[in-house]
Amino acid sequence: MPAKPHTTLITRVIVGLLTLSLCGCTWFKKKDATTASQAAQPGTQRIINLYIWAQYTSPEMLAEFTRRTGIEVRESNYSSNEELLAKLQAGAGGFDVVVPSDYMVTAMIKLGLIREIDKSKITNVRNVDHKFLGKSYDPDNKWSLPYAWAITGIAVNTNAYPDPVTSWRDLLQNNQVKGRISLLDDVREGMAAALKLNGVSLNSTNKDDLNRAKSVLSAAKPNIKAFNSTPLNLLSGGEVVMAQMYSGEALVAARDSGKAIKFIVPKEGGTLSIDNMVIPKDAAHVEEAYELLNYFYEATTQADFVKRMLSGPVVTGTRAILPASLRDNKVIYPSDEVLTQCEMMHDLGDATTEYDRIWAEIKANSH
Repeated sequence: MPAKPHTTLITRVIVGLLTLSLCGCTWFKKKDATTASQAAQPGTQRIINLYIWAQYTSPEMLAEFTRRTGIEVRESNYSSNEELLAKLQAGAGGFDVVVPSDYMVTAMIKLGLIREIDKSKITNVRNVDHKFLGKSYDPDNKWSLPYAWAITGIAVNTNAYPDPVTSWRDLLQNNQVKGRISLLDDVREGMAAALKLNGVSLNSTNKDDLNRAKSVLSAAKPNIKAFNSTPLNLLSGGEVVMAQMYSGEALVAARDSGKAIKFIVPKEGGTLSIDNMVIPKDAAHVEEAYELLNYFYEATTQADFVKRMLSGPVVTGTRAILPASLRDNKVIYPSDEVLTQCEMMHDLGDATTEYDRIWAEIKANSH
């Protein structure tokens, strides 16, 4: 799952619209202009405009969909949830399916930007793993359906740091890694690590909890080489030996660099994040949108995604058709116990301001 900023209040989202260009990014190159599926045939009448994170589809995946349905897929990509929101609010793009993260679904519902999903038109919805349904941002999945998920935890180069890593304490309170770690450049994720280390919810708005988290992060500053939301190159290049990281990105770092990079969900728990498919309120090709959603819930379609992105699947039949190395991977398929340890981020309300203040002070005093 691409690295994405976690913004929670609607008011903060609106502020984010004013600074879109730097809000966040994926670690893959995005398509800036809408492009058609390579399988589209001249004269195709049915189309669908898909706005999605880079690399969440493949040319082969879309070509097969077009071959079956005759629907031409025009895909374009965004770098942050805030960029996606801005396009929808501006009425630009004419998108038919978009893929926001969990907290952004909440914002889109409140702003009236998406339509209710008619599940009777998505027969393959029965394939969705119930573990990823009924979440707080859309308890009845009235507006959204999951596409993929990831956990935020710790990635470590075990050749550079061979000692066991089991806790956020190993990242934040470890004298052996001074100047050799990175934290995600994200207020919610950075605070979450400290809050979880202290044994409290990553959604806490209690001032004492927040002050204790600030103390943990302040004391950890000698360890921190960088605040970076895409630390793949830092870790694989040896600039850091340990990083707060998204699970899929950590697996990609290990695969693409050939380095001994291991991903750990700390015993205190991490963050669970889910990307979702929604249909914008002003979608012009709604029936085509339903056909695409139905296609995404086929096990073979989801397997294509997992093999490329190494992020968590939401379709129950996917595991059986993956290579053994992925089928048995405990990061892609963690135990229910591990998933239960992980929390999802909720809207913080007015406490967002306090989180931002603490984070600004931490970063201002870092080297």
